[in-house]
Amino acid sequence: MNTAHYDTHGNVAVIRLDNPPVNGLGLPLRQGIVDGIKKAEGDSAIKAIVIIGSDRAFSGGADISEFGTPKMLGEPNLLTVINYVESSSKPVVAAIGGACMGGGLELALGCHYRVSKPDAQISLPEVKLGILPGAGGTQRLPRVIGAEHALNMIVSGAVMPAKMFNGSALFDEMIDGDLLDGALSFAHKVVSENLPLKKVRNLKAKHANPEGFFMFARNTVGAVAKNYPAPLKCVDAVEAAVTKPFDKGMEIEREAFAHLINTSESKALRHAFFAERLTSKIPDVPSDTPTRDIKQVGVIGAGTMGTGISINFLNAGIPVTIVEMKQDGLDRGIAAIRKVYEGRVKKGKMTQEKAEAAMALVTPSLSYDDLKNADLVIEAVFEEMGVKESVFKKLDEVCKQGAILASNTSTLDVDKIASFTKRPQDVIGLHFFSPANIMQLLEVIRGKETAKDVMATAMKVAKTIRKTAVVSGVCDGFIGNRMINQYSREALLMLQEGATVQQIDKAIEKFGFAMGPLRMADMAGGDIGFAIRKRQYAENPHMKKMVVADRLGEMGRFGQKTGSGFYRYEPGNRNALHDPEVDRVIEDVRKELRITPRKISNQEIVERCVYALVNEGARILEEGIAQRASDIDMVYLTGYGFPVYRGGPMHYAEEVDLLNVVRAMETFAENPDAEPGFWKPAALLQKCAAEGKRFDEYATSKNQ
Repeated sequence: MNTAHYDTHGNVAVIRLDNPPVNGLGLPLRQGIVDGIKKAEGDSAIKAIVIIGSDRAFSGGADISEFGTPKMLGEPNLLTVINYVESSSKPVVAAIGGACMGGGLELALGCHYRVSKPDAQISLPEVKLGILPGAGGTQRLPRVIGAEHALNMIVSGAVMPAKMFNGSALFDEMIDGDLLDGALSFAHKVVSENLPLKKVRNLKAKHANPEGFFMFARNTVGAVAKNYPAPLKCVDAVEAAVTKPFDKGMEIEREAFAHLINTSESKALRHAFFAERLTSKIPDVPSDTPTRDIKQVGVIGAGTMGTGISINFLNAGIPVTIVEMKQDGLDRGIAAIRKVYEGRVKKGKMTQEKAEAAMALVTPSLSYDDLKNADLVIEAVFEEMGVKESVFKKLDEVCKQGAILASNTSTLDVDKIASFTKRPQDVIGLHFFSPANIMQLLEVIRGKETAKDVMATAMKVAKTIRKTAVVSGVCDGFIGNRMINQYSREALLMLQEGATVQQIDKAIEKFGFAMGPLRMADMAGGDIGFAIRKRQYAENPHMKKMVVADRLGEMGRFGQKTGSGFYRYEPGNRNALHDPEVDRVIEDVRKELRITPRKISNQEIVERCVYALVNEGARILEEGIAQRASDIDMVYLTGYGFPVYRGGPMHYAEEVDLLNVVRAMETFAENPDAEPGFWKPAALLQKCAAEGKRFDEYATSKNQ
C-alpha cells in the first residue's frame, strides 16, 4: 500500500505523507516518497516539489511497527530516501506542521528548503531509545542551528517549537496561514527567482572553541548519562560534524548507531517504549468500547493518598468532592493540597491564577450525600476489609446508577469489596502509588464482574490524568505488591543470614534501583508491612517469619514517620543513618534462631532479590493476573524504581537467559536457611527456560 499521495498544483508537485497517526516512515511511505521524486523528476512541466504531512504531523520518525523486522532496513531505507531528495535536480521544499521528529526531521534536513508553522514540534528523540539519529541528524542539525544548540537537542531528546529557530538556517520561512498554500507560494518564489538548490551537507558546522566545548560537553554529559552509553556517542557524532568532512561524519554516526542499537541499554529502552504502548490494550475490551463520562469525581479520605489522588484530577480540570469523617482531618487534607499548589507557584511551575483555579474545583465535605452526582468515586481509607465494607455499602446507597465505585486498596480482594454493593459490575480497583500526584503508575484491578465499559473508562481516565495504567487481576497484592513481597522477604532473610542493612541497600542501588529494599520499607512505612505480614502469618501458619522486621515493628520502629526503622532519621531530615540499635536486634535474632552469620556477596543479594521478583512474575503470568510480561515490567519501571536501562525484571531475566535464572534458583534452594519450596521455579519460567522462549512469546503461541 502506497502511503504517499502525489498531486500537482500548476508547476509544483506535492507529495503528501499519509501514514496515520504520525506519518511514521515505514517502508511503503519511504517507497512512496522515492516514487514521487522520480515522477516529478521525469515530468518537464514540474519545476519544484513540496513534501507535506498532516496537520498533526509532518512525520514522527520511524514507523514503530517495523522495529525489529526486516522492513525497518528494507530498501529504500531512510538514508536512501534522503539521498533521493537531496540529489533531486528540482528544488524540494519540506512543509512542516505538527510533529517533525527523529527521521522526520532528518528527512526535512535533506530537503533543499524548509517552511514551517511556528508551533510545529521539532526534535531528535532517539537518545530516549538508547540510540542516536542514524540518518544524518547529528551531521545536518549542527550545520543549521549551531553545534551547541544541536548537541543540547540531540542529547536531551527535547521537543522544541519551530518558532525558536526562526531566523536560523533550519527554516527558510514561517507560515502563519494555510501550510500548503504557504509552501506552494514559497516554491513558486524559489522557481521564479531561480534560487539555488541548498544542501545542508555543504554548510559548515561552526563553534568558536570546539576543543574546549566538546571537552566540557563530555564531562557534563558523562556525569549525567552514567549507565546510558548513547549520550556520549551523540557528543562524538556532533563533534565529527564540526571537525570532519560531512561524509566522514556520516561514517562516525552510522558506526555509533550500529553499536548502540545492539547494546543491552538500548534493547531495554526500546522494550520499555513498546511495553508502555501495550499496557492500554485489553484483549477482550475493543478500542471502540463506549466509555462513561467522568465529569465529577469523589474521593473518600483526606489523608496522604486521598489528597494525592485528588490533585491528579484537579490538574486535569475535573471537580473533586473530598469526603472525610472529621472536620480537622478534612482541614488538614485541604491544607495539604493547597500547600502542593503553593509550592508549584513558588517554583515557577504554575501561575497563581491556575493554582487558584485548581483549588476552586475542590469541594470539602463531611457527608456522603455530596457524592450523589459523582461519576467516579475512589475510596482511599484504611487498608482493612471491615472499613472498606462500611464505605462501599454507604456508596452503594448514595451514588447514582452508572457511577463507577473504585477502591485504592493495595492488597485486598476487590471481588469481596464489590460484593458489598448491589452493583459489582461498577466496582474496580484503582491502585495509586504514593505520592499519588507524582508517581506514574496506576494499577487497574479488574474484578470478575467488572464491566467492560468500566475497564475502558478507567483506562481513558488514566490517560486524562497522565498515568501509565496496567491491568491486573484480583489476587493478594495484585502485580506490584505481590511481587515486591517476595523481593522484600529475601532481603529480610539475608539480614538474618549475615548481610547488613547497608550492604543490602547498596548492592541493590548499585544494580540500579532508585532505592534499596530497606530504605524503601522505611519510606513506605513499616507499619504497613508489619500489618500485612501479621495477616499473612494468620492465613498461612507455615510461612517463614521475618523475625528482624517483626521485632522492629514491635518496637514501633516504622521508618521515616517515626524517626526510626531499619535506619534512624533526624527530625526534618530524610537521610537514612546507620543505627547500632538495629545491629543489636539483628544479632539477638540470629542467636535466637541459632543462625551462624555467613558472608553474603553483593551478587547473591541482587540475584536473590531480583530473581524472587521474576519467579513470582512468572506465576502471575501463569495465573492470568497480568496480561503480558511487558505489563509486569512497566509496573516495576514506573512504580518501584527498577532501573529503566535494564528494562524491568522480566526483560532483564530474559537478557540474562532464563536458563541461567533457573540454575541460580536451584543453587539458592540448597541454602539450609532458605524457605522450603520458595525457590521452586514457576512452571512457566521452567518451560520458557527449557524451550528457549521469551515469556510473551510463549503467551502468544499459547493463545494461537
